[in-house]
Order: sequence, then C-alpha cells, then structure tokens
Amino acid sequence: MSLSILGARLIDPSSGLDQVGDLHIDQGRILALGAAPAGFTPERTLQASGLVAAPGLVDLSVALREPGYSRKGSIASETRAAVAGGVTSLCCPPQTRPVLDTSAVAELVLDRARDAGNAKVYPIGALTRGLEGEQLAELVALRDTGCVAFGNGLNELASNRTLARALDYAATFDLSIVIHSQDRDLAQGGLAHEGPMASFLGLPGIPETAETVALARNLLLVEQTGVRAHFSQITSARGAELIAQAQARGLPVTADVALYQLILTDQALRDFSSLYHVQPPLRTAADRDGLRAAVKAGVIQAISSHHQPHERDAKLAPFGATEPGISSVELLLPLAMTLVADGLLDLPTLLARLGHGPAQALRLPAGELKVGGAADVVVFDPQASTVVGEQWFSKGQNCPFVGHCLPGAVRYTLVDGRICHEV
Repeated sequence: MSLSILGARLIDPSSGLDQVGDLHIDQGRILALGAAPAGFTPERTLQASGLVAAPGLVDLSVALREPGYSRKGSIASETRAAVAGGVTSLCCPPQTRPVLDTSAVAELVLDRARDAGNAKVYPIGALTRGLEGEQLAELVALRDTGCVAFGNGLNELASNRTLARALDYAATFDLSIVIHSQDRDLAQGGLAHEGPMASFLGLPGIPETAETVALARNLLLVEQTGVRAHFSQITSARGAELIAQAQARGLPVTADVALYQLILTDQALRDFSSLYHVQPPLRTAADRDGLRAAVKAGVIQAISSHHQPHERDAKLAPFGATEPGISSVELLLPLAMTLVADGLLDLPTLLARLGHGPAQALRLPAGELKVGGAADVVVFDPQASTVVGEQWFSKGQNCPFVGHCLPGAVRYTLVDGRICHEV
C-alpha cells in the first residue's frame, strides 16, 4: 500500500529530525521525507496537521503469555494491545509454558506473531533450560531461529560460577544478555519495598540491597567476560548510579526501567490494592526521582512497559497471594506523555527513550525514520487525551490506571506501511 502522511511534526531522535513536513510510504518502506517523489500517487492520504509522526515505539518487555497461559493473554490479543499503544516492535520474555528454551517454541511464537499481523515480535530466549539456572539452553540455535537476546528473568542461576560461565559463553558468540538483578536470598518472601510503608502494612519487605548487591556482582562479571549486557527493570536510585559508573568505565551495558516505576511509589500500596503488586516492587519517591534523573541523562536509555497481563481472578486474593504485574502496553505512549506534561522530558527525548534507545540496546532494526527503512510509524495527537478503559484490547484486566485521563492519543500505528491501529 502507498500512503502519504501530510503536515505532521516529524520527530526522529536517531537523526535529530524535528520539523513539520510530509512522510511518504510505498511497499512497506519509507519512500521520502518532505516532498513526494515525482509521479508518486498515494492510495491513501492522512491529513496530520497538529499531529506528531515518529518511529514506532520499541518495547523491550511484553509478556505475550502464549504458549501456555491463554487465560491471561495471547499473541494476537497482546500484540493488538501493543499497536494501540503505539508499539510497532516488542520483545517477549521467555516465561511461557513450555519455556522459550527451544527452537520449536521460538518458531511457534514467531509464526503466530506473523499470523496476527500486528506488532513485530522479537523473542528473548531462556538463558538456561527451563529457566532452572543449571544448564545453558541451546543459545546459538535459538539465535539462529530469531531470538535477539537471552535472559533468566528473576530466576537466579545456581551459582556465581555458573553465571560467569554463561556470560563467557554468550560473549564468545556476541550474544546479548538481559539481566534482572535481584538477590534471591535478600528478596525471598518479600512483597513490597522494605521501608515505613511495608512496616505500616505488615508486609514482608524487599530491601534496596536485593537489587544493588546482585547488580554489583553482575556488573563485575560483565566486566570480566566482556559480554553485551542489558540490565532490565532497574528500580532504585542507587542501582541507576551503579549503571552510570559502569558505563563511565566503558562497560558494554544498557538499562531499562518499567514505566510505572517512573510514576508510582510504594505509597500506592496504602490501601492494599493488589493492582500495585509488582516484582521487583515499587520503591520510594527518592528512588523514583533518581530513576527519572537517570532516564533524562540517558544512563537508562529505554523505558519499557513490562506488560504482564493477568485474568481478573489473579488479583482478587489477599495482597500476598495475588500474582504480580500490571497490564500496560496499550498505555505506553499516553502514560509516558505524563513525563512530558510534568516537565521531566521534552518530547524528542521521550521518544528517544521509547524507540531509538531500546532498539539500540538490543540491536533491533527499529526506532528510526529513514528513507528505505521499514515504515514502522506512530502518529499521535499530543494535545488530545486518552481515557483508560474506553477501549481495551489486552486480555489482562490488571491495570490500576483504568478510568484515568492521560495526555496524548494514538491516532494511527503503521507496521511495514500497514495501518494496524486507527482511531
């Protein structure tokens, strides 16, 4: 399909482009920025005066739940939710059933994502078989199937020696590793950030050191092995400082933060609402401010949804018996726009943290508006608003922002030049 987007504010943080102009698309690629090529006649024209056209968002952590957890979500439903949030490329973690530790499971995910025809899906393979932390999965075979990185989630490896050998092996083949830093012993049994709020509620706490102790160890092993490492779900100001120090020493490390960690704090738990039960936990206002500063400075170069959809029953038990996670991928753009509304980030910087930054972190072919590149584009109205819940595509019912009015509204999401979402 050929298409022209006329009169939009074109923002591409990868090139520094920020100007009002036109965007022309043909056969799934960007044909031109600015004037249309001679003789080009689009099949459809989008009048986009007052709207922003930017590279489609790149989300590094979207649990698709398929295979194995059909009550919570499916590849079709969650990629549909993703494009509603402006996401054109996403990475899915390996916590499926069976675990994403074989080429067969990776192929299933990729085939069903292609059949769904929504956002592009890049699987993150399991670092160890069954995520059990003992034996390495077939990493090279998974890479050849289409996995872009490897991780073990919050499941720690059996020992530091095992972890060091895994990182060394990955470095040998130039594989990217996604690391969640949370010390198993320090976090065991915890439900909330260890502090006054957890004490007030009588909830067992997870101290900041559960993150920083594991993070310090992991950074030392990254330095030893030279592996390309992406640190996912940083939650503390001190953790962000450790990442900054590692980057200053020249280590090949990047990091992301869950968007909700930039907005919420452990004060949200005051009413025992299980909708705010997440792992790792919400931390203090000081930690939130430290994370915001790290995002602004580019130490944390990626903002992700860390979308974890659950069926309604998963959040109905007492707080400690509920399943952690928030369904939020289809809110990624409007929820992130609150950071612009609050004056924390300007719009180009926000779009860099939602597109080009995450794409660079895992070397994905995304996050750019360039002639000849894939026409993965989000077009949104920065002056409009989104009322959460008026439309809802995810199977996940676990969203604490339902009913909130958020700034910005996605009007069109294009993947390879196809309009996958339109309002």
